[in-house]
Amino acid sequence: MNEKVLSNSLQKRVMVEIEKSKVCEAGCGDIESQVRREFDRLKDLLGFGFELELVWIPGAGKGLSAEVKEGRLYVYEEELEKALQALKHELVDYLITSKIVEPLVSLINMLIKSREAEIYRAKEVVVEKLVKLLG
Repeated sequence: MNEKVLSNSLQKRVMVEIEKSKVCEAGCGDIESQVRREFDRLKDLLGFGFELELVWIPGAGKGLSAEVKEGRLYVYEEELEKALQALKHELVDYLITSKIVEPLVSLINMLIKSREAEIYRAKEVVVEKLVKLLG
C-alpha cells in the first residue's frame, strides 16, 4: 500500500480542526476561556497574530464589538457567538491592515516625501513666472 505523508502545513491544519471540534465537547467552560481557545486556534491556523494579547472586557466597548490597540485585541461582546464573531473579524482586519494597508500607506508616504522638495521647487518656478507676467 502506498501511504501518503501529509505536509507540515496540512498536518497542522488537521490538528487545529481536531482541536476545534474538541473545544466544546465536554463542558465548554466560561465564555472567556472559549474566546481564548478560539484566539489561540485562529493564530495557529493563520500563522499570525502571536504578538497580540487578548483582553476580554464584556460591555466596555462603547458601541464597539472589538478593537486592536497597542498590541492588544480587545473583545467587548458579552455573548459567546458575538464575541467569537468579533474576535474573528478583528483578527482578520488586523492581518489585512498590518500586512497590506500599512505597508502601502508607508510606501505612498515615502513617494510623497521623496518628491516633496522637487514639487515645491517646480511650484516656486511657476509662481515666480506668474509674478513677472503680472508685472
